[in-house]
Order: sequence, then structure tokens, then C-alpha cells
Amino acid sequence: MPDQPLAVADCAIDAVAACLDAAADLAETRTGRRPDVLLDPAHVAAAVRSEALLRDRAGNGIEGFAPLSRLWRAADGWVRTHANYPWHRAALLRALGDDVGTAIAARAATEVERMVYEAGGLAVAARTTAAWRADGPLIRIDPTGGAVRPVPLDRVRVLDLTRVIAGPVGTRMLAALGADVLRVDDPNRPELPLHAVDGTIGKASTLLDGATPDGRRTLDRLAGEADVIVTGYRPGAMRKLGLAPDQLAERHPGKVVATLSAWGTGEIWGDRRGFDSLVQVATGIGWACSADGVRPGALPCQLLDHATGYLLAAGVLEALAAGQGAHVSVSLARTARWLLDRPPGRAEEPFDPDAYRVDLGGGWTGIAPPGRLDGVPLRWPREPAYGAAPPEFTRPA
Repeated sequence: MPDQPLAVADCAIDAVAACLDAAADLAETRTGRRPDVLLDPAHVAAAVRSEALLRDRAGNGIEGFAPLSRLWRAADGWVRTHANYPWHRAALLRALGDDVGTAIAARAATEVERMVYEAGGLAVAARTTAAWRADGPLIRIDPTGGAVRPVPLDRVRVLDLTRVIAGPVGTRMLAALGADVLRVDDPNRPELPLHAVDGTIGKASTLLDGATPDGRRTLDRLAGEADVIVTGYRPGAMRKLGLAPDQLAERHPGKVVATLSAWGTGEIWGDRRGFDSLVQVATGIGWACSADGVRPGALPCQLLDHATGYLLAAGVLEALAAGQGAHVSVSLARTARWLLDRPPGRAEEPFDPDAYRVDLGGGWTGIAPPGRLDGVPLRWPREPAYGAAPPEFTRPA
């Protein structure tokens, strides 16, 4: 085991606390009174494992990683691949052939990385902490002009264009705090079973093809009706839909636009796709968690995803409280640096996840949203129902 554990528990608690504090600050700007914030560290420990603790009516979970999403031994080091989605699996096989392990073992780790990314897939060579540096603020907020609607959080509309864990964690927390959240997915790229449940808790969920003229018009209408637009795709990917931050600021001033990326904008991999497991390996967390110094390890949960999600929500709430249109940006890589730069953390206390388990509806149980405001526990306002809603916000503006 590492001599000095990373501050996983502390970072998780601080990220959730930042979100709750920002919600209390927003309430104060709207009502003149700041609610009291209470947070249970054991609840946070359960919340940052929500996808792993999701259960169906038979008590079964859903496997989060496909067989080809794993760590592989390369000729000179280690490579982590990600092939959960069918299109990413196909790209990996195009690059390396059907015998992935043999192909990786015969090549340098960075060569595998290059080949797979050039084929449209995802693979990252394991690096040390010294070999990767993500600078800049943990949460960046840039004013874009126009006044946001000065409404309470239960009248704020959030257009959720995110997938997997980090973005959906942030937007579902906004829903738990009162916002009306509408998640939009492309019907041509259906969500995986795990995230179709875990990523839609608390929200309305609809399917919309942005590649069609009608789909584009509907997306633009929803962006105009929203107070907050959150995107979780790689930088530049939303520009073809007219949903890049500068495009939205021009057409729809007075919005809070939040963008989440794996590697951060302006960094060397700013235009690349990525996931928590890949960012851990690339930034040196894998080696920091290694049990033997020979094989990279991993964090005990998808902390980069979860912490970044709560930080994203905190940034949105802070921007709403400021009252001006803004671009809020966060990245998994910057959260990784935040974790690595902290002093060694306290050991996580044992916890009983069932103490925080709630009925989600549809035969599912999961973890309740963490935190209390004025002693009242947060709750999920809607049960998960992937793609079942029309492309409309559910509450009047």
C-alpha cells in the first residue's frame, strides 16, 4: 500500500461542502437568509460510490466496466484502455486488432496511446505525477454578459447535455437542491444501462437528435428557455450544434454555461475524450495508488468524476448568485491535481451504505443526495426514467 494515502475522503467532503455552501449563498442572495448546512462524512463516502451502490429489486448492481476497459502491460510500461461504449470498443479493435493484449505488449505505451486515439478510441499510458501538470483554477468562472433571471433555485431551469458520471452527478445535485433539470441524449448513441439509471436520477430525461433540423431547433429553443446549460463532451464537440459557450453567449445572453472536460481546455490534450479511469493513470494517481510500485493502482472510487461533478454544481450556483451570464469550466485533470497537491488525508471511516439508501422508483434503490439544509435532508425529486419525457421543462418559468 502507499505510505501516505491520498486525501480521497477530504476531497470528496470538500467538493460536496462547496456545492452546499454555494447553494446556501444563492439562497441568501434571493431571500436574505442563509440556511444552515449540515454534512455527514459517511453519507459523502456512500454518495461518491453511487453507481457502484445502485441496486435493482433483486439486489443486483450493474457492472460498470466492459472487459476491454482495463489496465494492460505494454512493452515499456502500462496502458489503460476504455471501451465501455460500443463505438469506443470498435475504435480500439480497429487500432489494435482482435488480440488487444498481444498488440499492446509488443508496443511502447505511448505508441499504443497514439494509435488508439488516432483511431477514435481511448487509451492512456501510465505516467508519473511529474509528467503531467494541469494548472489553472479548480473552478473557472468567466463572465459572458447579460443578467441571469433573479429567481429562486426551484425556478431555475437546467439543460443537461452530459453523460457518464461527473456531469450527471453535478446536474442531479442541482435537481436535489430544487432546480428543474432536463437531460437530453442522442438516440443514435444510447446510454449504457448503468448510467441510464444513475445519470437520470432526479431529472426529466428525453431523446433528441441534434443532427436533424428539427432537433437543432428544439435544442436551441431549450437553450433559450434554460437558465443554465451544462455540457460534458470534449471541448469543441458542441460547436457543430451551436452550443459552444461563445455561441450561446451571443444568441442567449444572461445564461450560465458550464462545461466539463476530461483534460481541460488549453491543455495539451484539450480536444481529447477521456474518463475518470484514464485521467487517474495519465496524471500519476495510478502510481500514487500502486500497492507494489510495479503495477499502477486506482482510487477506491471514481473520485475525480464525483468531486468534479459537485464542483461543477458549486460553480453554477456561484455564477447564479453573482447574477451575470458566465462560463463555468471544470475538468477531471484539474481535480486530479487538486487531489495530488493536498497533504496526506485521513483514512476513510467504515460506513454502512444502507443507512443512506432510498427507493429511487422503478424497482431501483440508490444513495440519497448528501447534505441537509436547515436540518432538512435533500431528496431526489424524480425517479430515473431514461428517455421517457418530452423535450420540455417540467415547471413554468
